[in-house]
Amino acid sequence: MLKENLDKVLENIAKACERSGRKPSDVKLLAVSKTKPESDIMELYDASYRFFGENYVQELVGKIEDLPKDIEWHMIGHLQRNKVKYIVGKVAMIHSVESKALAEQISRLSEANGLVTDVLVEVNVAEEESKFGVSCDMLEDFLREIAQLKGIRVKGLMTSAPFTENAEENRKYFRKLNKLMVDINLKNIDNISMSELSMGMTNDYEVAVEEGATIVRVGTAIFGARNYKN
Repeated sequence: MLKENLDKVLENIAKACERSGRKPSDVKLLAVSKTKPESDIMELYDASYRFFGENYVQELVGKIEDLPKDIEWHMIGHLQRNKVKYIVGKVAMIHSVESKALAEQISRLSEANGLVTDVLVEVNVAEEESKFGVSCDMLEDFLREIAQLKGIRVKGLMTSAPFTENAEENRKYFRKLNKLMVDINLKNIDNISMSELSMGMTNDYEVAVEEGATIVRVGTAIFGARNYKN
């Protein structure tokens, strides 16, 4: 069942790529497994899937310890500075860098472990008060501030668009994030060369792919509705 769901999402991504003149290989699907049991992850692992995203540090660390070591984990949720130490060196990428203090903490702990951690800067494109992220207006200044940190490598931008039944309503936000990345790259900021756009979830990932997403974060369409009681 989960494999069928995964295959359907991958098929939809491929169709969205075809519509927008892209290659399916340009888009990475993160199966977002937050609140889901390890048995669900293993069901997809046994079907040869290796790319998973988690929102909560404690849950992520537990799954990393328990599950096969060749899984590529991404930290996609809000990250507190005091939790950074638990995941540095254990995740392929941190998607949610939205403050200088957090960037500095990731860099400091990465350097201490002889690492460089790939990160994305979270942008609050829709300017929602309930969402984390750097504002569009402050993005360039923020990137210039963190560009010299030696323990991180800024790979691109991330956003969480508003929840909506009509995915078309979020197209403008995805298009804006893509334009922001293009504009930033044209400014040739030292140590900033970005290529990743993490955007699009279950309700709107196809539109996100059409607008240039290189990473989509899909949970419900693969695993079903989440259970927050556990």
